[in-house]
Amino acid sequence: MYKNRVRVLVTGGAGFVGSHVVDALLEAGHEAAVLDDLSTGRRTNVPASVPLFEVDLRDADATRRVVREFRPDVVSHQAAQASVAISVREPRRDAEVNVVGGINLLDACTEPGARVSRVVFASTGGAIYGEVPEGTRASEDTPARPASPYAIHKLAFEHLLAAYRSYRDLPFTILRYANVYGPRQDPHGEAGVVAIFFAAALAGGELRINARREAGDAGCVRDYVYVSDVARANVLALTGKLEEPVLNVATGEETTTEALARIISRLAGREARLTAGPPRPGDLERSVLDPARARRYLGTLTSLEEGLERTLAFYAAKST
Repeated sequence: MYKNRVRVLVTGGAGFVGSHVVDALLEAGHEAAVLDDLSTGRRTNVPASVPLFEVDLRDADATRRVVREFRPDVVSHQAAQASVAISVREPRRDAEVNVVGGINLLDACTEPGARVSRVVFASTGGAIYGEVPEGTRASEDTPARPASPYAIHKLAFEHLLAAYRSYRDLPFTILRYANVYGPRQDPHGEAGVVAIFFAAALAGGELRINARREAGDAGCVRDYVYVSDVARANVLALTGKLEEPVLNVATGEETTTEALARIISRLAGREARLTAGPPRPGDLERSVLDPARARRYLGTLTSLEEGLERTLAFYAAKST
């Protein structure tokens, strides 16, 4: 059982999900520091009261120095190369960040003098299970069938966590995220269709529907989960209140890319033009997760409509 106030190092804490985890920790009265190389994260996402170590996890010595200096009780590992498309084009880069960088972190957490009692890992439910058949949802017990370098490397790190628990006595919790969306998501990258669509809709641009199978279809089917629910799951895991070794963080609701585009267009008050694109390499056709375990801990999850309204308010404020 953890003490009331927990000291947490959040890797990737200047990024989209990581910064929300930091905010949720502070709101709950805990202490946080951020390790981030700012390649995709933003310094403005980190509160002024939170120490920011500008470090790349691929730098093993620098990573060890951060853990020695901050001396966290627990570590929230959110840092990642998060684009499936980039992992297909640059699998070595994906492995260097998502596997080798992660190993450097685990070594730092288990070196003599470190007091890290748990690592909470941001894994992927949206990719790790592979194709989810129609009419079903992938549960935590569904066999992993990763189809992209990104998913393969996330699964590899899950296995590494098990090895470090066995050989170095480092407990862990794995959170397998569905497709996370919400404020602060980068609309200029290759991941994060909600942010991309809001940016395009508010600018009067077109919304591109990448095909599920053939250009012109309704696009891939996804399970969208609001970032605040993801942050709540992280706080529970980091403070010892989540008793599952692996947990899907998802809603279990399926939405096609076209349906998402139409909702966003309506909320933005614009009749955005939808254009058809081919399937993207590495994209799954259908990914929907079973949220039953998550609901036992999180209760009611944010609906897609409500989450998109909150997200719109953020992007609309930025565009004015």
